[in-house]
Amino acid sequence: MPVCCRVLVLISGNGSNLQAIIDGCDDNVDAEVVGVISNKPDAYGLVRAHHAEINTSCVIARKDESRQQYDSRLQQAIEQYQPDLIVLAGFMRILSDEFVSQYIGQMVNIHPSLLPKYAGLHTHQRALDAKDKEHGASVHFVIPELDAGPVILQAKVPVYEDDTVETLSSRVHEQEHAIYPLVVKWFSLNRLKMLENKAYLDDQLIGIHGYAPD
Repeated sequence: MPVCCRVLVLISGNGSNLQAIIDGCDDNVDAEVVGVISNKPDAYGLVRAHHAEINTSCVIARKDESRQQYDSRLQQAIEQYQPDLIVLAGFMRILSDEFVSQYIGQMVNIHPSLLPKYAGLHTHQRALDAKDKEHGASVHFVIPELDAGPVILQAKVPVYEDDTVETLSSRVHEQEHAIYPLVVKWFSLNRLKMLENKAYLDDQLIGIHGYAPD
């Protein structure tokens, strides 16, 4: 039998993208969520994992602990799960360059903007302030530079004149739940890879704005 792709999800909060990935793996025999790690013990995503009978771990930051010290403990927790793919799903910590370098091509993140636009925080407000006509979400490989890894897939939503941060965020979230499980599926089928800081699907170079079907 083919070996199943072992997926590990890192969260800090509600875990709605985690739930979408769990549901997606239910329909994908090639991938399994083998664990969930949170830096917040009260993250609702841990409850979602327990309901799905998925093992969980908490790696809580200690007072006066450096980022490197925390990341060392996080890496120890990760290695217990022996993941093939690490999925950042609302994991609200900036990871050290040394940590990220251990998992190049093996770790993905979802960001609530159409990268390279609006890296960092407050993306929905920035899109509204700029009076953008469209906004969205991007799944990308993680590299040491924040939100700068090669984009794999994007989903766009319209921005309406009466939008608020809340309404726009809700619309983007719906699209996140659609595209993140798809990227996990591509990876589990060995269709997706990262080489020399570029993303490839079926050995075809993915453009800077992510995969776009012909």
